[in-house]
Amino acid sequence: MKLSQFHFNLPEEHIAKYPVQHRDECRLMVVNRKTGEIQHKIFKDILDYFGEGDLMLFNDTMVFPALLYGNKEKTGARIEVFLLRELNAENKLWDVLVEPARKIRIGNKLYFGNDEAMVAEVIDNTTSRGRTLRFLYDGDHEEFKKALFELGNTPVPQYLQRDPEPEDAENYQTIYAAKEGAVVAPAAGLHFSRELMKRLEIKGVEQGFITVHSGLGTFREIDVEDLTKHRMDSEEMEATESLVNKVNQAKDEGRRICAVGASVLRGIESAVSMGGHMKVYKGWTNKFIFPPYDFTVATSLISNFHLPYSTMLMLVAAFGGYDLIMNAYQEAIKEGYRFGAYGDAMLII
Repeated sequence: MKLSQFHFNLPEEHIAKYPVQHRDECRLMVVNRKTGEIQHKIFKDILDYFGEGDLMLFNDTMVFPALLYGNKEKTGARIEVFLLRELNAENKLWDVLVEPARKIRIGNKLYFGNDEAMVAEVIDNTTSRGRTLRFLYDGDHEEFKKALFELGNTPVPQYLQRDPEPEDAENYQTIYAAKEGAVVAPAAGLHFSRELMKRLEIKGVEQGFITVHSGLGTFREIDVEDLTKHRMDSEEMEATESLVNKVNQAKDEGRRICAVGASVLRGIESAVSMGGHMKVYKGWTNKFIFPPYDFTVATSLISNFHLPYSTMLMLVAAFGGYDLIMNAYQEAIKEGYRFGAYGDAMLII
């Protein structure tokens, strides 16, 4: 497959800048891989497609407030700092992106908060935009993290073309988020309300949780036409023994397994052994999935509508079939579906 095959014209007004009022009341397009049929529903109608013994897999990563606004020493220039990951807890070292990068050099100090409550020193250049910061803070690690995150903002996607707002802290987080580490929310999971989760449980739908800490590589532009030459950024993940046992038992018993989101599907496939079963895995994955691809575990997928050229679109097309998914996307545009993390959802069965 070529990059250009994942182009489509997406009018800007179709990108959802804000979520619907109730999580489970966005629109839902249901795509049947066998028949090619497309149906238009509401998200909570997902209850009609799953029942006793089905297994639904979620990503329980938690988005942390990774976006900070600081000022450079002496000049006072505003600097945007995007926390990527903690490198060393004891020394309070963080891998970050800075913007504008040209203004930031090793040795510079950055001040955060109205009263300059937090100070950081640049100690290394990692990439053209990347830096390593050492935060100068006297308290213990727990106090430091609390103070740091209080200064941070929710890292909503850049394509929303707006600054984070207080409501994003709740809206851009799944209700079952448990393990801190992501800077990109598992968007398909944002549609699940507590009531919907409970109703699925009452119907006998089992729940399993994998952890995939989605990073900014999710949105990194692909700059090669030949997709086999693209390399994904690595993301930390964990598939526990209890999850693996649950998935493999469901697979052996021929039960249906639904992946909630592209990150879940990538995580599953990163932990699949030669025999098509999952294995316990804790580490990093840079798995890039695009058509054609043979999926061995998930029998259905819930996903949002993704932007042109995105790796998530490629994964969805690999699962649903390229022609069917690209046609479904054209229908979504025609029918006024909302795209992006705060947009509508698709169920592929």
